Amino acid sequence: MAGVEQDMAASLALSRAVLDAGVLERDAELMLQVRAGDQRSFALLLERHRAPVIHFLYRMVQNQAVAEELAQEVFLRVYRSRETYEPTAKFTTWLFRIATRLALNWIRDTKNEKTQESLDEEILEGGPQRQVADTNPSVEQRMVRSARLAEVRRAIETLPDKQRAAVLMHKYEELEYSQIAQILECSESAVKSLLFRAYETLRAKLAHMNV
Repeated sequence: MAGVEQDMAASLALSRAVLDAGVLERDAELMLQVRAGDQRSFALLLERHRAPVIHFLYRMVQNQAVAEELAQEVFLRVYRSRETYEPTAKFTTWLFRIATRLALNWIRDTKNEKTQESLDEEILEGGPQRQVADTNPSVEQRMVRSARLAEVRRAIETLPDKQRAAVLMHKYEELEYSQIAQILECSESAVKSLLFRAYETLRAKLAHMNV
C-alpha cells in the first residue's frame, strides 16, 4: 500500500511540476491524475470528450448505436492505458487516434451495415455553403436541400477509409494537419495528399451541383 501511495504521489508531483512549467494542457493534467488513481479526473475527461468522440465516430460509421458502443470502447482503452500514459502529444490527438483505429476496423469488418443520416454541407470549401435566402424555405426548397445533403453524404461515403477519416477530422473536428498525421500515423505531407485527393474526388462527383 505504501508503494502505491508513493507512486500516486510521484505522479501527482510530476503533473504539478509540468503544469507549473506551463507546458501541460488541461486534458493531459487530468489524465496524469487518472494515472495517479483519481477517478474524478477520468469522469471529467469523459464529460469533456464523450460527445465529440461520439460525433466523430458517427460521421465515420454512420450508425448512432455503433458510434456509442465504439465510444465506450475508446474510453475503456484510455482507462486501461492510464498506467503507461505519458503526455508526449496532445490528449485529443491520442484520443482520436484510438477512435480512428476502432472506426476503421469496424468499417473494414462491417462494410454492408450502415445507417445513413445527412452530413453537413460544409465539406467542399473552407467555409459554409450558400444558404437559401428565404428564412422560411418552401417544401420544394427543403426537398432540394435534402437531396443535395444526401448526395454529398453518399459522395463522402465512397471515399477510401483513410481519406474519409482525414476529411472528417479536418472539416468537422477542425484538427490541424500535425494532429491528423499523428492520428493516422503518417507524415503531414501524406495528410495533405489524402485531403487533396479526397476533395478532388468530391468536387468531381459533385460538379453538377456547382458547389
